[in-house]
Amino acid sequence: MKSYAIIMAGGVGARFWPYGTNKLPKQFLPVTNSADTMLQITVKRVMNFVPHERIFISTNSQYIGEVKKQVPKIPLENIIGEPVGRNTAPCIGLASIMLRQYEEQAVMFVTPADHLIEDTDEFNKTVNGGLEFVASHDAIVTLGIVPTHPETGYGYIQFIDDAVFTVEHDKYENVSIYKVKTFAEKPSLELARVFLESGDFLWNSGMFIFRADVMLREMQKSLPDLYHALGKIEKTLHTNKYKSTLEQVFAEIKGISIDYGVMEKSKNVYVIKANFKWSDLGSWDEVYRMRTKDKNNNVIMGDSFIKDSHNNLVMSPKGFVGMVGVEDMIIINTKEGLLVCKKERSQEVKEIVDYLKRKGLIDNI
Repeated sequence: MKSYAIIMAGGVGARFWPYGTNKLPKQFLPVTNSADTMLQITVKRVMNFVPHERIFISTNSQYIGEVKKQVPKIPLENIIGEPVGRNTAPCIGLASIMLRQYEEQAVMFVTPADHLIEDTDEFNKTVNGGLEFVASHDAIVTLGIVPTHPETGYGYIQFIDDAVFTVEHDKYENVSIYKVKTFAEKPSLELARVFLESGDFLWNSGMFIFRADVMLREMQKSLPDLYHALGKIEKTLHTNKYKSTLEQVFAEIKGISIDYGVMEKSKNVYVIKANFKWSDLGSWDEVYRMRTKDKNNNVIMGDSFIKDSHNNLVMSPKGFVGMVGVEDMIIINTKEGLLVCKKERSQEVKEIVDYLKRKGLIDNI
């Protein structure tokens, strides 16, 4: 079974302003305890089960050079440049038509570039089980993370506990795959507690496993306009009309997520309960949770003076920061701007970026 990995690295990372910007979003920056960028960490992770020549990276066209610089082993032809961001459904659809040029039933693992995953052995077992399952089933598999706390920043997946397939393999433990009952939006805290207590809800990780032919059939049913648009692009692959056709099509299509466009409508969606530690690093609060802390539970990056301050995240790569008597704050100081906010409100940082875009102070992509 020949498998392919698609790494989605096109987001602008608005919740990571002012460290991540549309010039260099968070996937191209070192955010974790590692010196590697999020993209480099992700490539190393998937190379455990997919060789670099079968790793494809989907990104905005303006980042192609940065991708090539950060992961030079990935062939240039494996870097898929989108002229404009149109969310995950067009991204995955474009990758699917490209990969079925190699194999009609190409087995694909799709992951964002900005996830933090610990326990790579468990991760490898989970993904390998999903790859083997979709090779012989017309199904889309998503990875659902077993929740550890009532989280309001993630979507949820409800599964049917007694609808189980078991994938057996001599190289790893058996993997159980469950039928998906429903998807749930990001809940209130009260509803998140209900989900956690029920035991049949998982965090929606945004990672998927499927065959190219299966995904395109589902798009033909659920997103016929997108499917038709992808067909126009597919006819021009490996021709001198490809770039102009891609730009024209992406200028016209509507942006939609794979969750809304396909997953919530398909009858062939399954989920694996993933037990590895995971974060989508979608906010500064998530960065604080996973970074190494000092004796006062502060995360400090850069020159600083800290007194009587606890539970803070401070990142100031260029300037000095002094803090006295401060608790539960996020302070990010870069040449792009200064962010000061309470940790629990870090999801609202995107509103600052939206404001700057409306005022014409930063570029849109």
